[in-house]
Amino acid sequence: MSPNRTHTALVLNGPNLNLLGRREPEVYGATTLAEIEAECTMVAARLNLEIDFRQSNHEGTLIDAIHESFDRFDGIVINPGGLSHTSVALQDALAAVSVPVVEVHVSNVHRREEFRHMSYVSAVASAVIIGAGAHGYTLALEHLAWLLDDGGGVLVGAADS
Repeated sequence: MSPNRTHTALVLNGPNLNLLGRREPEVYGATTLAEIEAECTMVAARLNLEIDFRQSNHEGTLIDAIHESFDRFDGIVINPGGLSHTSVALQDALAAVSVPVVEVHVSNVHRREEFRHMSYVSAVASAVIIGAGAHGYTLALEHLAWLLDDGGGVLVGAADS
């Protein structure tokens, strides 16, 4: 990252992610969302990123947060949870804001039920990090920082070019 340029990033978490650390620890691990936020905050400071870390169980609240990126955020890290597989509206919101998006999934969704193999969010993400556990969030922040500086700001939907 450029030492003189601070970027802003929205770190957005979808439904049921408030239960990380308690819900199916054999699948999602024992790390809580609060612990992930603390680690992300430390990593973001090192990367010269200002982050706004949020979680909601409501699709409309997530979409409203994404819309804030028009005026407030340079990029988005998102773990859409189960909405990855169902929400065209979330996909449309991410495509509309035209900032780099890095999608994160704590578990390896491709080793799970068939319906989890498809993500509407992946179709508009610059990168997807799957199965790295809680560490996937810090990997996502590092990649987003690279996209915003060194990576030439690869935008949403650039995966098909």
